[in-house]
Amino acid sequence: MDKSEFANQIIDALGGTNAVARLFNIKPPSVSGWREDGIPDARLMYIKVAHPEVFSTPNQTKAEA
Repeated sequence: MDKSEFANQIIDALGGTNAVARLFNIKPPSVSGWREDGIPDARLMYIKVAHPEVFSTPNQTKAEA
């Protein structure tokens, strides 16, 4: 899985671009950039601590949950 696919999966699991932007108090276009460039390391570390559930079943979609 490449970094953009991984980023899309994590962002979607957290509720989408706008939800992640609110989580970090940043503008949605910044998060949209992560979908292509990958989630910055510091932000990813925070997500791993604050929302470990999004990493427990990375291949499971919301429909399967």
